[in-house]
Amino acid sequence: RVRQPGNTTFPAITFADSDSLLVGDLVLAIGNPFGVGQTVTSGIVSALARTGVEATDYEFFIQTDAAINPGNSGGALVDLEGNLVGINTAIYSRSGGSVGIGFAIPSNMARLVADAGVTGGEIVRPWFGAKMQAVTSDIAQSLGMPAPYGAMITEVAPGGPAEKAGFRSGDVILSLDGLRIEDPSAFNFRLATRAIGSVTALERLRIGTTETINFTVETAPPAAEGAIASIAPHANSRFAGATVRELDPALSEQKGLAYDARGVIVTAVEPGSPAEAMGLRVDDIILALNEIEIGTARTFSEVASQRVRTWQLILQRDGRVNRFIVSG
Repeated sequence: RVRQPGNTTFPAITFADSDSLLVGDLVLAIGNPFGVGQTVTSGIVSALARTGVEATDYEFFIQTDAAINPGNSGGALVDLEGNLVGINTAIYSRSGGSVGIGFAIPSNMARLVADAGVTGGEIVRPWFGAKMQAVTSDIAQSLGMPAPYGAMITEVAPGGPAEKAGFRSGDVILSLDGLRIEDPSAFNFRLATRAIGSVTALERLRIGTTETINFTVETAPPAAEGAIASIAPHANSRFAGATVRELDPALSEQKGLAYDARGVIVTAVEPGSPAEAMGLRVDDIILALNEIEIGTARTFSEVASQRVRTWQLILQRDGRVNRFIVSG
């Protein structure tokens, strides 16, 4: 949380609506490149909605040719009125210096983080509850679309917000609040900037018919009661120090699993605990212990608390199912 300044007043920058940016707009990048001191460089917005820059779920960067170098990260990207349009964050370079390809986080996303810092609240991201893919040229042609764009739903989470709003596999989301959606990354970003509980208008294409759906933005539900189990670090168990949680559709989507994935996922391992010594890792999915299928946190707790001579574990780790045998 940002500390209260007391009676001190600081100058503050005004957030601009980054959705109003256009390719070709003039911008200024402010920072401290290579530690030489505060520096301002100028350029234009080269592109919008750039993806493939970093491995995140919310890739949607502003690309600029304003010189951005090491030391500029975290600096402001402003328009000619001095309003914040982005936060400088990355460059594409083989030498380490600027070659005119820099990237900034849009101000609409930065505002969410800033607001959370002021209020001390947690950053809670919306959950749509569906997996999507980009619309290719072939898909667009088969659907009668004039051009390939949008986010096509490939799978809907049972009981999730998308299913409750009437979305189903094969639907294509074309726009959000009138803003065109180019691909799933654009949709994830646009939705992430909407407040929980707000209503957003989603334009949907289904079997050649376009309609607008009023969608209430929701967050992923918390773990159900009894869905988390922990073995105390000093318990007489090889699993002492491990915490697991039952998989649900929201958690499965977050971890890149199928919505109906089974097992319990390891969410924490205490350093120096028997669980760590055994080799258990965070994000391991425990499928079975000694031939007993582990489908709930309660079953894990009951089985893992037993004293046996040998443990046979079936784990899913990094997408692969492995069998381990360790002493009891």
